[in-house]
Amino acid sequence: MKGLRKKTGLAAALGLAAISQHAAAAPLEERTRTLSLPVVNITRSDLEASVGIAGASSTVITAEEIARAPQSTLVDILTREAGVQSTSLFGGVNSAGNSSTVDLRGFGVTAPSNTLVLVDGRRFNDSDLTGFDFSQIPLNAIERVEIVRGNSGAVLYGDGAVGGVINIVTKNGMGRPATARIEGGLGSFATREAKVSASGAWGPFSTAAFGNFFRSDGYRENNRTAQNQGVGDFRYVIPEGSVFFNITGSDIDQRLPGPRNITNFSNEYLTDRRGTNTPRDNAQWQNLTLRGGVTRMVLPGLEAILDGSLRQKKTTFQQFNARNGFLTPDDPASFNTTTLSAASVTPRINFDQAWGAVRVRAIAGLDYYKTDYDSTRRLFQGAAPQHVYNFNQTTTALYAQPTITFWNNTDIAIGGRIQRNDYTFRDRFDPLAPVGLLGTNPQGIPLDTGETRHAFHIGFEHRLSPMVAIFGRHAQSFRVPNIDERVGASPVLTVTNFNLRTQRSQDFEGGVKLNLGPVSVTSSVYQMNLVDELHFSPITFANSNFDPTRRVGWENTASWRVSDTVRVKSTLTHTEATFRAGPFAGKDVPEVAKWSGSSTLSWDIYGPYLTADLSARYFSTRWVDGDEANAGRLKVPSVAFVDLRVGGTVDRFFWSVTANNIFDRKIFDYALDQSGGGFTFINVYPLPGRTIMARIGGNLP
Repeated sequence: MKGLRKKTGLAAALGLAAISQHAAAAPLEERTRTLSLPVVNITRSDLEASVGIAGASSTVITAEEIARAPQSTLVDILTREAGVQSTSLFGGVNSAGNSSTVDLRGFGVTAPSNTLVLVDGRRFNDSDLTGFDFSQIPLNAIERVEIVRGNSGAVLYGDGAVGGVINIVTKNGMGRPATARIEGGLGSFATREAKVSASGAWGPFSTAAFGNFFRSDGYRENNRTAQNQGVGDFRYVIPEGSVFFNITGSDIDQRLPGPRNITNFSNEYLTDRRGTNTPRDNAQWQNLTLRGGVTRMVLPGLEAILDGSLRQKKTTFQQFNARNGFLTPDDPASFNTTTLSAASVTPRINFDQAWGAVRVRAIAGLDYYKTDYDSTRRLFQGAAPQHVYNFNQTTTALYAQPTITFWNNTDIAIGGRIQRNDYTFRDRFDPLAPVGLLGTNPQGIPLDTGETRHAFHIGFEHRLSPMVAIFGRHAQSFRVPNIDERVGASPVLTVTNFNLRTQRSQDFEGGVKLNLGPVSVTSSVYQMNLVDELHFSPITFANSNFDPTRRVGWENTASWRVSDTVRVKSTLTHTEATFRAGPFAGKDVPEVAKWSGSSTLSWDIYGPYLTADLSARYFSTRWVDGDEANAGRLKVPSVAFVDLRVGGTVDRFFWSVTANNIFDRKIFDYALDQSGGGFTFINVYPLPGRTIMARIGGNLP
């Protein structure tokens, strides 16, 4: 989200791209989960039950929950979980690209850089501020989504896991009969989509493929989105080991309507909320990821894994002068093209052995990943570039995390990570290249630097009885500055030095889990202290390190299986994100709701033939971005969204109708306050009201 606000509240850095990948092709829980003894025909991607990281609060969203969710996007589905908020520029079905972000534990606009996203256990966070595009993985390709809150994931997955880790586990064909599925849908704002999937297993071989076609005109003018996605998976599994290969690709073309402006003289949000002052702005993303590896059972209880990935992201961002500004309307303002390539290799071992009443499970390995980033900044397409930024990052890390179980009722995990980061930044500057009336920064100061950082996790879970368990943890993590932050480290028209301090955090958490037959409850409290938190100022257009901040929270999840046909799940979260020192001491961090909650009712009305799912989500008011002083010229309003899905299955055919925001609440959840000197200037991104989507499909014989 932060990359969507520079200079005009639009994404001046939408053309930046992805960080290097973590070297783990396995689902998140498989890094700490027990391997059955004796180990036979088990690979990391075979394991199904999610146990998370000992001492951490975790949640699993199943494929069935995703299929029956009234919400149309994965971002909205995630916000039904405790401790998860989101920010959206366009809302509804039109949330491709980086227009929507997910926030774990109250980071507001910097959430994309503080929530680590994995796909099948591999890092997918971008090394700019755009964050992970949750729309690039088709919903029909997702087996489950795992959420581990807090910074304990830093030991296994590296920097950026400050607020937590979200792991998207994709489907494969292992153990499945040959099958195919096709689905189509029509909805509000001329939305059209088509989904296809096929999978199957033949002896030790299995394959799976998923595709998605999506088009929508969007709620706003100049808000059209066109997106194509695909996922393919191949596996060969025998008792001694396995070989796997996966390919993921997406192509997105998105129009960018920009904000509605509130000034001393006008309020476009009230008078023309669906309009645009940027009818020509647009962005395109092309993503391609190849992942593969082998596993081998060396001994009973000892598995060796070698895997790696290659990833490339190409981005184009084109911006023109806004029609309500003082510059000539529709004249070119910027044309940025970026290519980011990332490669990783990660050998590791899984260990699992028991001696009497003691069991030791451990994972240890080495992560090596390399990122090459090239971004060309021009005034318009075909012009000589003003700046060509070249960035190279090499990361090497060693980590280990054993979990010891005593008498089958107490788990203790102690893990550590040491990570070396080396950076090279260069800026090739052409003073003769054409620039707009606002000019451009001088050539940046070259940077060649490196640093070594550490992370650790100490956690426990003690099961007092089959019905009651307590857990707790203490962890330390870090986040290195990303490319967008380094490039924007200096105010406009001053020399960029690319140098920022690394952000660090300390977490403490404790909680209880209750399993009371049809009722289960998880409740936890936490405190997170941060130093050198990275922050962008919309006033100076500069990135800097914040004064110390703190997050304190209380998260609760309860589920109740009322009967075989009725299920209820509710969450309640309180989040305090405040500055601990400096000029904003005691003030709240913008774009973080103090209270949030959800409740979902699933009802099988008439077997599989007629089902209904009703979901409500609540978020309290938030200070808008840029209002660190909490002046309150404008606040993001509190809102309760109610969504409904009705569907069913008849033989091989299925159907559904979903209504999002059924009470037609027209609000916004992101705004940027750039006011100063007695002049009000606030950018607001209106969200749509009620949206409808109807789908029908079938399973092919």
